[in-house]
Amino acid sequence: MKSLVRALFGALVLLVGALPAVAAQAPAAAAQTASAAEEWTPPLSTRGRYIVDAQGNRFRLRSGNWDGAQGSWNGSGDRNDPATHHAGQNSSGIPIGLDRAPLPTLLADFRALGLNSIRLPFSNEMLRTTAPVPDAAVAANPALRGRTTLQVYDAVVAALTDAGFAVILNNHTVTTRWCCGLDGNERWNSGRSTAQWADDWVFLARRYRDNPRVVGADLYNEVRRDTFDDPNWGLGDGHDWQAAAQEAGDRILAEANPNLLIVVEGINWTGIPVDGFPHGRPTLTPVRTLSHTLVVSNKLVYSAHFYGYTGPRHSGATGLGETHDLRYQDMSRSELERTLYDQAFYVSAESGAHFTAPVWVSEFGIGADESGAAPRTWFQNLTGYLSAVDADFAYWPLVGWSTTAQGAPGGDTWALLRYDAAGRRSGVLDGADWRTQPWTALSATAGRTGQVPATTSWYQLTTDHRDHNASLRTRAGGDWDSGARKAVCPDGARLAGLGHTGGRGLCTTSDLRAPTGGHTVVRDEAYVPAGGDWATGYTKFQCPAGQFLIGYSLRGERVSAALCAPARTALPGGGRTLWFDRGDNRPSGAPGGEFAYGDYKGQCLPTEYAAGIAFTTRVASRPGPAALLCRPLPAA
Repeated sequence: MKSLVRALFGALVLLVGALPAVAAQAPAAAAQTASAAEEWTPPLSTRGRYIVDAQGNRFRLRSGNWDGAQGSWNGSGDRNDPATHHAGQNSSGIPIGLDRAPLPTLLADFRALGLNSIRLPFSNEMLRTTAPVPDAAVAANPALRGRTTLQVYDAVVAALTDAGFAVILNNHTVTTRWCCGLDGNERWNSGRSTAQWADDWVFLARRYRDNPRVVGADLYNEVRRDTFDDPNWGLGDGHDWQAAAQEAGDRILAEANPNLLIVVEGINWTGIPVDGFPHGRPTLTPVRTLSHTLVVSNKLVYSAHFYGYTGPRHSGATGLGETHDLRYQDMSRSELERTLYDQAFYVSAESGAHFTAPVWVSEFGIGADESGAAPRTWFQNLTGYLSAVDADFAYWPLVGWSTTAQGAPGGDTWALLRYDAAGRRSGVLDGADWRTQPWTALSATAGRTGQVPATTSWYQLTTDHRDHNASLRTRAGGDWDSGARKAVCPDGARLAGLGHTGGRGLCTTSDLRAPTGGHTVVRDEAYVPAGGDWATGYTKFQCPAGQFLIGYSLRGERVSAALCAPARTALPGGGRTLWFDRGDNRPSGAPGGEFAYGDYKGQCLPTEYAAGIAFTTRVASRPGPAALLCRPLPAA
């Protein structure tokens, strides 16, 4: 969190001759580094805790935040006066630095930092701005004159990807205004509906669909409380960030670009930052009990932000809004590492769970002018931890000014690269910056490289408040049980477990489904063979021979139907009845994790497939799933 209070296309790269000579040229070392761009093949996906390229090779996000297009105006005074902008920098609604350095120079400097990817913030307002940017805002890149903010953003995206960088689009703000605090940008749906917000995402994802190095959609930045209301994770109302992220992610993948990574940041702040009142920074802690299952598998990345002057329950403020809770920079190294694990890194560290995914620390940073021992130690400890756990990361911010427009010292001391009005660079590449050592140690840590083998994935289904149909094939067939709450496993997965109450389910990776053929909706006992009563006295929704469970539906608590799909090969019959109406009945080690906290759960063995659901409608009994018919998988 930056603070609650502080808060053309590819050809352009070749037009060096059209760019002014006032900007300093990148040093030879930087140019050499830029020419040795990391080899990777888009698109990106995930395998367990790792992001991988199209060849299955690990791709560690070593990123920087090139901010500006989300806005730098603080919301007071003249919008065109740099003094009313963050750090005195008027970004003019485009990435910072285009007035001071040519694009080729900027990209060479990015490469010299060891970056392979850029988080590129934008505002929803930017998408609709029709006025051209001021000529002064692109003084070092005159080919961009006369373009709108979105057209400049287009050119920056093209230049980055042509140079080999991966680009993650980041919806940072609604209005083109500096984040954060009470600025009208607290939530994805501040001043608009969730559907309108998702519409904007579909528009932008389609815009870059043909550019394979645009690899991700970072859905919204630092979701937090406004004056009166908190965001939540799973309550099903208009402030439910978990549900909104699911909706937007599914729409992006289904309607715009199935190749994009979907990045979901945790909740950044809830409550009132006053001692004695509930408040805190949930980050990714709610993911343990309620994760996301998208309509395209292996595309989910979770993210979190960490700044030393904030804390798990500290807003980061001084004075108004400050509490007596610990800041991250107040913690010992071991305390910090435990906190980072509990708030975020358990998601990537605990394998084989429904929530297991890569964790991207998409913002962290500190000032070059920071002299305090505690914040400096925090930065050393954080970067050391990110190296030790082989984390994906993105520094905030990448680019800033080093002087005002008039040439006086100013700008953003947090930026890794700072440029004066003549284009001369300073920062971690140029010595005399205390951050050079910890940054270099982090960016040069290779971590795991090479092939990452495919592993079994687990997916949580929830019908808490709405349908959860994660199958594009099933969606194409229309509503298969109108009026009921429906849950369907992603394509390429089968149903493995159910909760007795609450409507949650668990799916696991499977290549069992036939490549053609529709599904079967089972609403009665028509497919229970004579003499095959596997749950006497209970209603049994059993798949036809040769089919297996991929979904279920509920009306209230009662099972309404089972959804079955045909197998690509003959399926064994027989099997066993797995009861779970009086206690958990799950395999040793509980693969997939706690997918239905507080409920009894039943789960077939990894060597079995589920072929039926049994339930009862007896008076005083719960009508939810009570048993599964588990049968052996066919021999490999």
